Amino acid sequence: MPRTERPRERLKSLGAHALSASELLAILIGTGCANRSALAVAHDALARSAGSLRHMSRQPIAALSAVAGLGNARAVAIHAALELGRRLAAESRDDGAPLRSPRDVWAVFAPRLEDLPVEEFHVAVLDAQHRLERDITVTRGILNSSLVHPREVFREAIAERAAAIVLVHNHPSGDPTPSTDDRAITSQLVAAGRLLDIPVADHLIIGRGRYLSFAEAGLL
Repeated sequence: MPRTERPRERLKSLGAHALSASELLAILIGTGCANRSALAVAHDALARSAGSLRHMSRQPIAALSAVAGLGNARAVAIHAALELGRRLAAESRDDGAPLRSPRDVWAVFAPRLEDLPVEEFHVAVLDAQHRLERDITVTRGILNSSLVHPREVFREAIAERAAAIVLVHNHPSGDPTPSTDDRAITSQLVAAGRLLDIPVADHLIIGRGRYLSFAEAGLL
């Protein structure tokens, strides 16, 4: 490949935005193997993920490292880069901006939660201006009412003198339709919030590219 056509040189001269996903992956991979260039390895990795970086980020390290020419270390580097991209997206919102609507909450949490392979339950602690004071991860894994106890949810909210909280969790299936457990947990925590004078402003279920707000749906 002529030097000027190599991904690193193209990035230097044109900027990262001008490169294809395969070219950017090739830079992470570094070198190819067995008469195959890093760009060819990158093409194979993308092809196995149906051309989708999002799909690639959901693959386990072992599946990605099975691509000829990648191996464990390079697969880990790719996962790290994709995670950095998610965190960058999460930071795109101005710090200190109030969470006035379900879409505001979705914009903060979706980049981190919508592609996770397991459920995570978070509590967004809000101040009097509805700014995010703290993000608390309560559980990771199967979600049910025995795991999400009001004590765990409200302990930090009380310590932070929260004006309100928003419950947030994801559905790995991509479908944000609330389950029976989701409804039961919400009812339990709304009742506890009334007793503690820390209202539950909303419960957002994050799916893939969409969400369901209990407040908007009239389920609170």
